[in-house]
Amino acid sequence: MTGFDERQRAEEGRYRHDQELMFKARNRGNRMFGMWLAEQLGLAGDAAVSYAKDVVVADFEAPGDEDLFTKVRADLSGKSIEISDHVLQKRLQEFRELALQQIKTE
Repeated sequence: MTGFDERQRAEEGRYRHDQELMFKARNRGNRMFGMWLAEQLGLAGDAAVSYAKDVVVADFEAPGDEDLFTKVRADLSGKSIEISDHVLQKRLQEFRELALQQIKTE
């Protein structure tokens, strides 16, 4: 194996590791966001955990975050709770950043 091949394999390994890290952080952040939303919706215990899982699953429906926000807005609207899109986006980003920090320190 040449030096170039070794560097290429190492770079592919780092890329794969980074992608796995980002996937885990995104899902953990989504779960944390779901738990926060569950609290806003008045859910607790198993109902809150179940809701957080539903939020994580909602993010797999389409690329980007719009699928997740569509679900969340509908749930909030169903309970007549108003939280601005700006606040929702800000909280989601905060939870994802926190999740990434947690994963990096584990």
